[in-house]
Amino acid sequence: MKSDDHLVRTVMLSLKVNSEVYTRLKEVEEEYKQILEDAIDYGLRNNIKSFTRLKAGIYRQERARHPSLPSHYIYTACEDASARLKSFMRRKKEGKTYTDKPELRNVTVHLDDHLWRFSLGEVRIATRKGWVSLKPFFTKLFWKYYNKGWALASESSFKLCKGNVVKLYPVFKKPLPKPYDVKGFIPVDLNEDNVSLLLDGKPLLVETSVKKITLGYAYKRKRISEGRSTKDRDVKRALKSLKERFKKLDIRRKLAKLIVTEALREGKGIVLEDLPKNTPEKMVQDIKDKQLRDRIYKSAFASLKNAIVEKAKEFGVPVLLVNPAYTSSVCPIHECKIIYPPDGSSAPRVGMCEKGREEWHRDVVALYNLLKKAGYVSPMPLGSKESHDPLTVRLGEWLRAKSLHLTLNVNRMMGMTV
Repeated sequence: MKSDDHLVRTVMLSLKVNSEVYTRLKEVEEEYKQILEDAIDYGLRNNIKSFTRLKAGIYRQERARHPSLPSHYIYTACEDASARLKSFMRRKKEGKTYTDKPELRNVTVHLDDHLWRFSLGEVRIATRKGWVSLKPFFTKLFWKYYNKGWALASESSFKLCKGNVVKLYPVFKKPLPKPYDVKGFIPVDLNEDNVSLLLDGKPLLVETSVKKITLGYAYKRKRISEGRSTKDRDVKRALKSLKERFKKLDIRRKLAKLIVTEALREGKGIVLEDLPKNTPEKMVQDIKDKQLRDRIYKSAFASLKNAIVEKAKEFGVPVLLVNPAYTSSVCPIHECKIIYPPDGSSAPRVGMCEKGREEWHRDVVALYNLLKKAGYVSPMPLGSKESHDPLTVRLGEWLRAKSLHLTLNVNRMMGMTV
């Protein structure tokens, strides 16, 4: 979740309740879903998507239909409907919708400060027949935000699951820190299988192994479903148990924190390519290899960029987004084309400047071009091999590290000979 002047984080608490409490919450969920459907239908009929106009249009009829339900559920359902309609109408303009109206596959009941009460001893939620009490079990993530200056917001939500389980989603908020005056910038270039950056003025390639993960899970899915229908119960269960998305999400979040921490340590900002939303679509336009298209779609360049931007907001690190055009194909010194050998050669990512004849690694040259676009005209001098043979940090060397700087020092020491 995002806010203009606050950082917002949502935590999930899983609560086991008795049958009576579950039944009363189920009644709330069913009536809330009916109100939500009515609000969406009203918005589509009248081309309305604002919360205020939705509430004004349906409040009286919904109050008459649901006299026992606390009235603020109508308010929160209208807010929910407004968000869904705005998203649906935007995607419809882009030609990305496949239905005539938003589908209510999963309903999460939204709560405002009139509908729930929170304390460390219990959580109370308003229902048709009064308040119900839930005994929460707090996670480590909850205590992390609760004890580190984050304020519990007035809004929340809950979702009902099988086995009398209620998932509660409390929200924490914190004012955005003020960005500091930067002493320079750390350029960061995002690629399918690695992220390159300048650390202490030296080019560094941090491997993410996204290509290997994507292909590995593709082969697993093929092996699971080969010769069987994907509607088969065992096949569906086996496919659902795969954790590709969570593994990649973990890598993105940890890498984003390491990069932002280094920028904060050096008192610098971060320069990133301003990748558009439809980056994967443009990249695969002329590619016919299904496996390569799948890899590009699942590389999630924009997701990693957003993870770095969001983490930078949390620490007050300034981020500069620049035009990504020609960052890896133009020499930053002579401003002429870099010629790369064809795929299949011994070093397809190392090219040569047409004018100066120096060698450049594709991911290194992008860093210096990003610096130039940030306002630093003269690139820093490189060592004899750094431009085409940068230091590489493998996934296992940084994934559990507290600092890229320390990881780099350990990597250098391991490479020393006595």
